[in-house]
Amino acid sequence: MDARLIAFLDRAESLLARLGPLLPAPRPDIDWGSTLAARWQRDGRSGYLLPLEVSLDIRLSDLIGVDQQRDQLGRNTRQFINGMPANHALLWGSRGTGKSSLVRALLAEHATAGLRLIEIERDHLADLPRVVEQLQKLPQRFILFCDDLSFEAGEGDYRVLKSVLDGSLEQAPDNVLLYATSNRRHLVPEKESDNENWKRVDGELHPSEAVEDKIALSDRFGLWLSFYPFTQEHFLDVVEHWISQLARPAGLTWQRTEELDILAVRWATGRGNRNGRCAYQFARYWVGLQLLEQN
Repeated sequence: MDARLIAFLDRAESLLARLGPLLPAPRPDIDWGSTLAARWQRDGRSGYLLPLEVSLDIRLSDLIGVDQQRDQLGRNTRQFINGMPANHALLWGSRGTGKSSLVRALLAEHATAGLRLIEIERDHLADLPRVVEQLQKLPQRFILFCDDLSFEAGEGDYRVLKSVLDGSLEQAPDNVLLYATSNRRHLVPEKESDNENWKRVDGELHPSEAVEDKIALSDRFGLWLSFYPFTQEHFLDVVEHWISQLARPAGLTWQRTEELDILAVRWATGRGNRNGRCAYQFARYWVGLQLLEQN
């Protein structure tokens, strides 16, 4: 072989060895028959779906006091699974009231029917067209799940997101649906100054363009579900449910008492919130304490 060709091949091999670590690693195709959930992972200018090991231990019956929201989203999801028209859903309201848990409970309920969950962060929603492209020819039904979708004052990303959602959702195949959670109904802060330009003309109220611009983002979702702060009675019912769920496999015998209720209320007061997450945390604390004392 010509000496110059050998030298060229040596240099090419050396160059490829240096470039190898910079190239994205090959990603194997996901087996959606056994994989129930994945997360969209940004990788430079592109991205890929990362399979997730998910726990299916939360059930729809574990969500106490949100019967109406559970039934509405459950019907919407069953329509979707059965190939019927269904809406993209926005679950908004107080923190810790079961918004994210409801979506994950639906996965546990319908995984055997072909439902799958794709988690995508707010900052990665611009990649929606790429995600949808990878899912459109698959037989499973995919919920794209964006947890805590909201924007702070001064952020202009929501304007970009509106156009992305418009294009991605309108052209989405029948096997893709978007569910999002937020603490805000309209996803962005609403200020008093937004209303300064309201005018009354012939008895008709014309909202300012700023208000319309912000509300337009949440309008991309056809189904809105509201989650409200727990009453004390609701909170204690959730505490009772979770203590029962945790005590049963541990063989712990217990009984709800006024003293237990007082302890639970004090726990919630000390944390400044009274919601499902707080109830679950207290249940874990109390059951663990009883088991420790028994030992």
